[in-house]
Amino acid sequence: MPIWVDADACPGVIKEILFRAAERTQTVTTLVANQYIVTPPSKVISMVQVGSGFDVADNEIVKRVVAGDLVITSDIPLAAEVVEKGAQALSPRGESYTKETIRQRLNMRDFMETLRNSGVQTGGPAAMNHADRQTFANQLDRWISKQTKTQAPETVL
Repeated sequence: MPIWVDADACPGVIKEILFRAAERTQTVTTLVANQYIVTPPSKVISMVQVGSGFDVADNEIVKRVVAGDLVITSDIPLAAEVVEKGAQALSPRGESYTKETIRQRLNMRDFMETLRNSGVQTGGPAAMNHADRQTFANQLDRWISKQTKTQAPETVL
């Protein structure tokens, strides 16, 4: 199963983790973005540049993703759409979006947007730290490991 990356806002350190994991495990990984993003030379890592505009990259990911794929995004509405299609979504901080949690995350996002629109200063997310990177790497490894186990051929005894 491939990995799709909402790459415009994905931190560079997370992309590096993804590149190393993709090469190590030969997992097809595609970055989707409005701007060109340099990727390492690889048979399993590619980049799709889409036109500029609101949600163009998100729409491309939704169009291409299938059940079982993994999408890396911090965009809650995109995560909701891919989870609805049966894919898994993971934030760059390692938070897994599931059918059980995505509704709550959408509600919180909408609430915070309402506060911001009414003039309340809500601040942004905290800067990524080592623990965030480690959590992401661990969640990514769990997903890859699970995929490897489900794709392994059965041995006949």
